[in-house]
Amino acid sequence: MSSWLGSLSSGLGQSLGQVGGSLSSLTGQISSFTKDMLLEGTEEVEATMAEFQISSSRMKEIEAIHTTLRAENERLKKLCSDLEEKHEAAELQIKQQSADYRKQLQQKEVEVSHLKARQNALQDQLQKLQTAAQSAHLEVGSLPSTTTSASFVPGISHHVSAFRGDDMDFGDIIWSQQEINRLSDEVSRLESEVGHWRHIAQSSKGQGTNSSDQSEICKLQSVIKELKQKLSQEIDVHQHELSVLQDAHQHKLGEISRRHREELGEYEERIEELENLLHRDGSDIGLTDHSKVHEMQKTVHILQTEKTESVKKIQELEAEIKDKDQKLSLTENEKEILKKVQELLNVEKSQIIQECERLKMEVSQFITTEEERILPDNMSVKEELLRLQQALSDEQKEIMRLSSLNQGNILTEDILELKKSLQILKEENSSLNQEKEELQKALLTFQNEPEAIKFPSVEDMNLKSELNNLKIDLETKKLELNKSIAEKETLIAELEELDKQNQEATKHMILMKDQLSKQYNESDITVNKLKQDVNDEKKRVSQLENEKAKITQELEAHKEKFNQREVALRDLNINKQELEDKIKDLIDQLDKSQEYISNIKKENSVLQEKIKQNEEDLFIIRNDLSKHLNQESNSNFQNDLLKEKETEIRNLNKRLSEMKELNKNLEKTVFDVKMENEKLVLACEGMKQQLQESLTVKDQVSLEKDTIIEALRMEKGQLEVELHQSEKRLLEQAHKYEQTIEELSDARKMNTSALQVEHECLIKLNQEREFEIAKLRTKIEQMDSDHKETKEILTTSLAGQKELTELIKEKEIFIEQLQKKLDAHIQILEKNEIFRQTIEEKDKNLAVMKEENNHLKEELERLRDQQSRSVPVAEPKTLDIITELETEVTQLNVIKDNLEEEIKHHKKTIEDQHQNKVQLLQTLQEQKKEIDEFKSQHEQMNITHTQLFLEKDEEIKNLQKTINQIKIQLHEERQDIQTETSDVFQETKVQTLNVENGNEKHDLSKAEIERLVKGIKEREMEIKLLNEKNVSLTRQIDQLSKDEVGKLTQIIQQKDLEIQALHARISSASYMQDVVYLQQQLQAYIMERENLLSVLNEKTRENSQVKTEYHKIVDIVAAKEAALLKLQDENQKLSSRFESSGQDMVKETIQNLSRIIREKDIEIDALGQKCQTLLTVLQTSDSGNGNVAGGVNSNQFEELLRERDKLKQQVKKMEEWKQQVITTVQNMQHESAQLQDELHKLQAQVLVDSDNNSKLQADYTGLIQSYEENETKLRSFGQELAHVQHSIGQLHNTKDLLLGKLDVVSPQLSVRSAVVLPTADRQSETSNEASKPLQQELDQLRKILQEKDATIRTLQENNHRLCDSVAATSGLERKEQEEMDSEIKQIKEKQDILQKSLKEKDLLIKAKSDQLLSLNENLTNKTNENEVLKQAVTNLKERTLILEMDIHKLKEENEKIVAMSREKETEFRALQETNMRISMMLREKEFESNSMKEKALAFEELLKEKEQGNTGELNQLLNEVKSMQDKAVKFQQERDQVMLALKQKQMESSSLQNEVQHFRDKESRLNQELERLRNHLLETEDSYTREALAAEDRETKLKKKITVLEEKLVSSSNAVENASHQASLQVESLQEQLNVISRQRDETVLQLSVSQDQVKQYALSLANLQMVLEQFQQEEKAIYSAELEKQKKEMTEWKRKAENLEGLVTSLQENLEEANAALDSASRLTEQLDLKEEQIEELKKQGELRQEMLDDVQNKLMNLINSTEGKVDKVLMRNLFIGHFHTPKNKRHEVLRLMGSILGIKKEEIEELLNEDRRGVTRWMAGWLGGGGSKSVPNTPLRPNQQSVFNSSFSELFVKFLETESRPSVPPLKLTVHDMKPLDSPDRGKPTHTASGSFTDTKGSGTSRRPDANPFLAPRSAAVPLITPTVLGGGGTGHLLMKPISEALPTFTPLPVSPDDSAGAVLKDLLKQ
Repeated sequence: MSSWLGSLSSGLGQSLGQVGGSLSSLTGQISSFTKDMLLEGTEEVEATMAEFQISSSRMKEIEAIHTTLRAENERLKKLCSDLEEKHEAAELQIKQQSADYRKQLQQKEVEVSHLKARQNALQDQLQKLQTAAQSAHLEVGSLPSTTTSASFVPGISHHVSAFRGDDMDFGDIIWSQQEINRLSDEVSRLESEVGHWRHIAQSSKGQGTNSSDQSEICKLQSVIKELKQKLSQEIDVHQHELSVLQDAHQHKLGEISRRHREELGEYEERIEELENLLHRDGSDIGLTDHSKVHEMQKTVHILQTEKTESVKKIQELEAEIKDKDQKLSLTENEKEILKKVQELLNVEKSQIIQECERLKMEVSQFITTEEERILPDNMSVKEELLRLQQALSDEQKEIMRLSSLNQGNILTEDILELKKSLQILKEENSSLNQEKEELQKALLTFQNEPEAIKFPSVEDMNLKSELNNLKIDLETKKLELNKSIAEKETLIAELEELDKQNQEATKHMILMKDQLSKQYNESDITVNKLKQDVNDEKKRVSQLENEKAKITQELEAHKEKFNQREVALRDLNINKQELEDKIKDLIDQLDKSQEYISNIKKENSVLQEKIKQNEEDLFIIRNDLSKHLNQESNSNFQNDLLKEKETEIRNLNKRLSEMKELNKNLEKTVFDVKMENEKLVLACEGMKQQLQESLTVKDQVSLEKDTIIEALRMEKGQLEVELHQSEKRLLEQAHKYEQTIEELSDARKMNTSALQVEHECLIKLNQEREFEIAKLRTKIEQMDSDHKETKEILTTSLAGQKELTELIKEKEIFIEQLQKKLDAHIQILEKNEIFRQTIEEKDKNLAVMKEENNHLKEELERLRDQQSRSVPVAEPKTLDIITELETEVTQLNVIKDNLEEEIKHHKKTIEDQHQNKVQLLQTLQEQKKEIDEFKSQHEQMNITHTQLFLEKDEEIKNLQKTINQIKIQLHEERQDIQTETSDVFQETKVQTLNVENGNEKHDLSKAEIERLVKGIKEREMEIKLLNEKNVSLTRQIDQLSKDEVGKLTQIIQQKDLEIQALHARISSASYMQDVVYLQQQLQAYIMERENLLSVLNEKTRENSQVKTEYHKIVDIVAAKEAALLKLQDENQKLSSRFESSGQDMVKETIQNLSRIIREKDIEIDALGQKCQTLLTVLQTSDSGNGNVAGGVNSNQFEELLRERDKLKQQVKKMEEWKQQVITTVQNMQHESAQLQDELHKLQAQVLVDSDNNSKLQADYTGLIQSYEENETKLRSFGQELAHVQHSIGQLHNTKDLLLGKLDVVSPQLSVRSAVVLPTADRQSETSNEASKPLQQELDQLRKILQEKDATIRTLQENNHRLCDSVAATSGLERKEQEEMDSEIKQIKEKQDILQKSLKEKDLLIKAKSDQLLSLNENLTNKTNENEVLKQAVTNLKERTLILEMDIHKLKEENEKIVAMSREKETEFRALQETNMRISMMLREKEFESNSMKEKALAFEELLKEKEQGNTGELNQLLNEVKSMQDKAVKFQQERDQVMLALKQKQMESSSLQNEVQHFRDKESRLNQELERLRNHLLETEDSYTREALAAEDRETKLKKKITVLEEKLVSSSNAVENASHQASLQVESLQEQLNVISRQRDETVLQLSVSQDQVKQYALSLANLQMVLEQFQQEEKAIYSAELEKQKKEMTEWKRKAENLEGLVTSLQENLEEANAALDSASRLTEQLDLKEEQIEELKKQGELRQEMLDDVQNKLMNLINSTEGKVDKVLMRNLFIGHFHTPKNKRHEVLRLMGSILGIKKEEIEELLNEDRRGVTRWMAGWLGGGGSKSVPNTPLRPNQQSVFNSSFSELFVKFLETESRPSVPPLKLTVHDMKPLDSPDRGKPTHTASGSFTDTKGSGTSRRPDANPFLAPRSAAVPLITPTVLGGGGTGHLLMKPISEALPTFTPLPVSPDDSAGAVLKDLLKQ
């Protein structure tokens, strides 16, 4: 397009220059000829002159109209074609972009849908597994609770719905790619979680036998509910975010669609306006133009069809491009072929250069021949030759482009080298253009010499006509050349399209090669060498061969590398197989270890059974020992027992040794397994390295291999993780096995005497673990608090980010609006500047044209006066001239005033703009300063953030390590702790994820800041340059304005002087006569002027219509250009080509406009020359008349001419100033555009800084919250420390008390065993007195230890249980005292441990305080930074407001300028119309003067011939004229033949075009061009036929004139002879010219043939190239298919291996789970053993205490029995007596029986008395009052289950009675059996309750009850018996009412009574009273 427009504009300029030159030469001839004619003063010319004038004026008018119409049509066609091409280009760009975007959108949507489906499926699986795991947790109590699915919740609602519009930003594409990556990461994470849940479910299935407590179930349910609530909250938050994003996206899409609709509407309106313009043009022009309009409509339809076809072709080309992308692997073969092609092209280039040189020689010859004759056609021929040269140079460029592009397919950097060569060729082309311009200047100088052209006779005129015919022939030849040029241009266009396609392919290759940049480091060296080769064209072939050799070497090296990597892959496979074998061996070893473990389990079970048997035997033995303490006869039995025990101990020792050996073997196996695991880890690391190397290789080969190897990496990573897990599990198992083996060995070592020592060790270990658990709990709580703080910080930062994103969106919308407004203002400013320039030019042109019009009118009036007057009469003309001059002066003054006003207005606008620019610069500088501050602050913030994040990461890592340790320990601990740790795991996972997200965001903000910093630096440099330019421009404008004002004042002074001189002349009396005559003439001229004005008005209307249409078209073109510029701005990211092309278009349009302006200037100069010649003619005519008035007129005209010259000089100066102003304004525009860009960038930076501010504020708030929480935690820690210190003090006190009291107890017990029964009573009393305070203090100690330590509770429970089991072992008291001492030692050790833990806590508190101090310092720094940033934000807001105000002011100023420009436009149009009218009048007058001159010459010749009187010569002349006519006919025939030949050539060219179109699918365009050319030819033929008819008419007229003049030409024979001689000479010269022209025609024909041959060669080369490309495609397809098959096979192999490895991993996991289960069962057994041993110890201790208590109680009872036997208490009898009457009558006999039993009455007597009582009461009373002796023999007590209904019913009634009688003030507690918790429970009752349990009978009651009892509980009966049997002696019997309650005897207060022992308690109370 650009070259075509350039050629058109240059052709127009040259043709207009030729017209101006020819006109100037004609005017020179006319002036010289008219001078000769007027001097002779012939009178006979008038009649013939009139006729000739009429005919010539008509012809000229018709020709002028025809030329104007043709020029307008051509201009409109050019405009239409330009607009259509622009429209097509824009549509193609838009369609390509939309298609690309749609494809990308579809791909991304498909990927998103796949990922969503995968995510949904994985989420469903996760939920199922969660439910399964939760159910398993409910069933299995010992399993550790795992993390819930809260970790994947944040990623639920990140998915944005598919985009709904076609348009899509590049940023959106990147965002969607990031979204896809994130989704894929989430999918992988969910898969890992699914595997984790599956593992848990399988383990839960294997261990689902145990059942957990309801409390744990409730806890788990509450955790699940909390997690569900969190999940729902997070889902709501993400849904809200998704809705916000969708709204924003919909808003974007709406804006884009609205813009698209607006642009479509504008295009439609422009098309309609163009159609309307075409219709109007058709109506205005006429029938000939109707056909043209119809053709234009056809072209529009054809263009539409072409558009559809081009869309299809684009789609096909896209498919081809895709195919070509697959063929890029065979670039090396192409390189060789392209080298050959390049050699061919070099040969062609040399041929073309030779042709160019030959053409230059021909051009030089042609110039020499044409300079002799000075024909106007010379320039056109030269132009065509130069065009051919340009076409050849373009073809050379295209050939170079093709070669460069084909090389670009191989290496991208060759393109740059070829671009350099193209630049060199462009420089050569520019030098040729300069030479062409110099030739044009030389021709113009030749043309401007009018003296060289002088045709002295009529024969010269005939020769002119012949030359015209030759010109016509030359024009036909030119048309043929134009056709050939057009064909070449079409071929060039097609080649450019191919170039574009190749460029697209190269772009794709660039992308591929960027990925393969690592492999081709060596090829970069060769590329650099190729650059040097391109610069040196001579050495290119040899260097290309060197490059080829190097590339082959590189290929061989690559092949070697590939072979090496294949070998490495094989080695890797072999290593993998070896690893698999090792894994199999490990599995076998694991199986063996499992067999060992199963054997160990069996042995453990056997040992447990034996231990149980031993316990039972021990129990029986202890009972036997208790029985046979006093008997010495059982010594033999004891010896037997000892022997049996010794044998058992030996067996146990043997087993222990065997177990030790097994343990050693197991340790060896574990060590071997560890070594093998380490080897495997090393092998895995080696494998990793090798895999990474192979992956890099495959990445360099292709993208598909990349994807495969990435998948393998993922699998490899998973396998590594699984291997690490398996290693950890094996280590844990090894530790567990070691522990179990140690425990078993310790258990085997334990003798009956050494069991307690080991128990103490175990208790110590338990205590240490509990302390560790407490520490871990505190750590976990700290972690929870930190996690909450981080969560809050993240939530606040997220909220801030959301607000900032909304603000950013609003600011972006505002910025877009501002950009639109600024663009509109810039366009308006440009238009205003253009209008200013045009107005100034038009004002100047108006002034000049008005003056010229006035002069011409005066000259016309004078000519008419001369014609009308036969005798010159002196009439007064001066008055009219003076009046006209006065009017002109007034008009000039008015124009001057207007110009001054406009200059003032422009100055004001310029000053305002300067002020605005200064303000903008100030604001920009301020913003720069602020941005620098922001940068520094932001960098500091980034540093602090990074430090904080690193610290947090370290803390999180430490916490994760601690959590892993806790996990390992929790497998061995209780279920309560497990649930707590699971919650911690969840929170820590979420925390780590949040922290990672924060780190990612921080990295993104860093990258953005770096980009902003770079942009700001660049803008600062630009702003400095713009400031300097603005200063220089303002200085220049001020200087120019001052110069203009000075010039205008000088002009005004000169005009005033001239007016004064004219007034002085008018005052003279000699002018009065002229004034009267001039007044008469004025009236006649006024009438004529009115007529002319009416005609001019009509013409102005027509011109105004045409101009309005033209302006509309111009506006449409401008709008389309603006749209194109917008599209180019949008596409800058995608391609930089469009910018360069757009810039070239703009430059070319500017150049065309400048050329048009130059041509207009040339026209103005030509008109000035015409005016000068006319004035000289008038002056000579006036001097011929010889009047005084004429002299005056000539003087006036000379003055006016001088004035006009001065004004012209001023106009030229003004034009120069105008051009300077235009350049300055354009610079200002560029600067303003740059400043606006900088403003936008700064605004974007401000937004980014505000985002950072908000983020920092959020971080600050989060840190404050964390600080407050840390303070609260410190306070709570202080409180806990105080509590712990208090508890430690209490423990110290209790320890001292226990030590003191146990020292007191031990001697008493030792003395008691040696003393006889009488002394035993005293000892029992003292022990009772000592035991009471001991028991009270023990109760206090137990309460304290229940709150703080579980270990002390176990000791207390052991004491209670041992009381029952050690009833008979009174001989083992010393050993029990030693155990008490060991317990005291344990307590001391516990205290030491507590002190250590306190110290550790103190250290922790110090560390936390240090951390708090550092956090406070960071917080203070951040607060300061936030305040600074807030201040900066406020300053920026104020500056934005100031900028908005400035923009509003600029808008108003622009509107004013637009209004002014419209007014100037209207004025200019009116002036232009008047100028056109005057130019038409001038042309008519020129034609008339020419005809008059020709007639005068003819008459002069006739007069001469009359005088001579030679008629024969006249006949000869006539014959010569006829022969000349015959020659003309022959020339016409030749022309027809040439036309036929042209048509044939056209047919040939059309066939060639069809062939090219068949290869390139471009038939439609060439057909259109052919039709257009045919129409043009037809029009030219019509014009030539018309001209021929006109010439024939002229010849007929001349014949008539010749017949009239034949009689008069007889006397002019001698002159005719002379003339004939001259004519013959001239004919010979013309024949020579004809020969030269025919030679030129033959040369042009040869050139045509050569160009056609070249076209064929190009077509063949294109076909060859296509064939080569197809071959390359096929080969590439074959290679790709082979590579794909290999890749698929490798993939299948890798997948199989991965599946095998997965199977192995699953089997290993199952084995590990079984091993874990076995270890768990073993640990449980060991725990049960420990518990039982503890119970035995506790029972022993309790037995001792109980024995002591029994002894005391028995002594007391014996004393009481001795003291109270035979006595009856009055109170008791009174109560019984009252109770007898209170009881119901049917149960009174029971009361009487009880009273009888108390009084010692026998049963028989009581029954007799009762029987008598039924008869009467007196007997009962008498018997009762006079009762017999009381007996102390009580009834044997019944067992609780053996109690009769009789006794039970009475006891209930009796209890009720006694409760009513003796109820205390405070109600007693009632404890049921259900209220009393078992011994295992932490909240146990007082020891008195347990003391009431039954003891073992001597007759084996203990053995009989043992199976019924729970092993974890102390053996006791359901109800407490009333009397406990004694162990002492034989005959000791206890009373029924007596019960052994130690606490009740000394005091007589009421006790809490349970329902089972209520009767005994009540009786006891009665006895007390």
